[in-house]
Amino acid sequence: MTDLHDTLLTLDTHIDIPWPDRNDAWASSSPRQVDVHKAAKGGLRAVCLAAYIPQTSRDAEGHDAAWDRVQAMLKVINGLGGIHDALSAKVCRTASDIREAVTTPGTLAIMPAVENGHAIGGDPSRIALLARDYGVRYMTLTHNGHNALADAAIPRADLGDDPTLHGGLSALGREAIGEMNRHGILVDVSHTSKATMMQAVAQSSTPVVASHSCARALCDHPRNLDDEQLDLLKATGGLIQITAMGSFLKKGGGGTLTDLARHVSYVAKRIGIEHVGVSSDFDGGGGIEGWQDASETPAVTRALLGEGFDEKQIAAIWGGNMLRLLENAEQASSRG
Repeated sequence: MTDLHDTLLTLDTHIDIPWPDRNDAWASSSPRQVDVHKAAKGGLRAVCLAAYIPQTSRDAEGHDAAWDRVQAMLKVINGLGGIHDALSAKVCRTASDIREAVTTPGTLAIMPAVENGHAIGGDPSRIALLARDYGVRYMTLTHNGHNALADAAIPRADLGDDPTLHGGLSALGREAIGEMNRHGILVDVSHTSKATMMQAVAQSSTPVVASHSCARALCDHPRNLDDEQLDLLKATGGLIQITAMGSFLKKGGGGTLTDLARHVSYVAKRIGIEHVGVSSDFDGGGGIEGWQDASETPAVTRALLGEGFDEKQIAAIWGGNMLRLLENAEQASSRG
């Protein structure tokens, strides 16, 4: 198994960065679940690092603060490249960048992402800047709590949310998706309401991704995708990345790697192996028995083997499917 794991392009599609930054991504020992050393130890070859923007008020003050924060976080992510202690990291903007970076042993490929469309401060024109200046390759439309773009799966009563705000996407949200398509940024539907997700799939000219969600048929949690949503992903070429969040894997929490592999298997059997992958949500609440940080990543490959997946299927789950979606978005963007 170790030999198989070492041959894989392992891509974890959703990892948060601690904030405020502690300047410890390269530390030989750090409290974060993912750093360069832990990734190397666990044979994790590539990561999508998300600038997470918590939902705040949908007013000028909240929007300005969100825009300031996302730029500061993305500057940190973009500054993580380098060589230290015989290890290296490279910030990548394309799927081919990732493929090239990981050909060098000991190199971690890093791709920037944004969690919560609140980050753009209600101004879809800023999406072009996220792509051009910071290399952002996906953005979740919402986090917990409705924003100016769309309704979330989990409303925030403390922010005065009703169950729905827009009935799915707002006009601004539809405009934002158009800008994301134009600039090669994948539309991430994790955290969105079902109505938002279904409308986003219809609105987007490229397939969408749920970067960190699970199957609702196996765990009835509002953050998970139900069978109708999964079937829509199949019909449109989309992708769900099963995530290491115990409460999404098993009702009441306590989900394990066995549960994660079961969710992957359920999706693969229902809509096809090309529509499923894995992510950790490390440093953002993720972590389950057997996969508590990046150094334990080989255990995921073992769990997938134990579920009966073969080498080709595991390669697709671990990175091939996400890279295909990124390439699709790049090609669509280049066509204008």
